[in-house]
Amino acid sequence: MAEEEKQIDDNQAAPENTPAPEAIRRSRRVQKIGIVASDKMQKTVVVRVDRVVKHRKYRRYVKRTSKFMAHDEVGSTVGDKVRIVETRPLSARKRWRVVEILQKAAK
Repeated sequence: MAEEEKQIDDNQAAPENTPAPEAIRRSRRVQKIGIVASDKMQKTVVVRVDRVVKHRKYRRYVKRTSKFMAHDEVGSTVGDKVRIVETRPLSARKRWRVVEILQKAAK
């Protein structure tokens, strides 16, 4: 009886306010927040992402840094805090895109 009710519910149309499957897929892309370390290239910035991990042997927290090259259409500069999102390969080393500037650098 419960299976029959479930089948009936699955066959009904989805409400209008639910996002399209493409939007759901896009929202699951990996996002990182970092600070722009270099903007010397055209439409490309180097974003430094810091994270804190626990050392396996010493059980102390250690800061680790990764640098990502990201495509920049929004015009960020050195020191800006930005959100980057994973995207298709744009060049040999560029696989990220700047989505928004969260905080401008103090000048």
